Amino acid sequence: MPKGKRRKTGPKVGPNPIDIHVGARLKLRRHLMGISQTQLGDAVGLTFQQVQKYERGSNRVGCSRLFEFSKILTVPISYFFDDMPKEISGKNPVNLGNADNDNANDPLKSPETKELVEAYYRIPNPKVRKKVFELFKEIARS
Repeated sequence: MPKGKRRKTGPKVGPNPIDIHVGARLKLRRHLMGISQTQLGDAVGLTFQQVQKYERGSNRVGCSRLFEFSKILTVPISYFFDDMPKEISGKNPVNLGNADNDNANDPLKSPETKELVEAYYRIPNPKVRKKVFELFKEIARS
């Protein structure tokens, strides 16, 4: 291709479905941890508007930024790709660390689990949160 010429790629059709999925997972985890878009943006040197664009999928999250988000949100990078519908990932999705990706009965995917985690992170006192955590573990053991 001659220098200065750009290849035509066709009309823009909107955000890539994978970017939308990654953004939705970013938003979900941020909500579960009770972090605002401003707080997350400040932690990585972004404005809340930039975080908003990532969450909508209108801006693609680069590898280094995804790594930063994973550290701040205390999840593995694979978290952002978990639960990706097969119509997005293809018929033979790559295993990104979640062997139970297709398990519809996974308790971690239930609305009840989401509510429980949200309620847990709404407990303002870290010592009380720790006691609740220890209580749950003890109940599960018995």
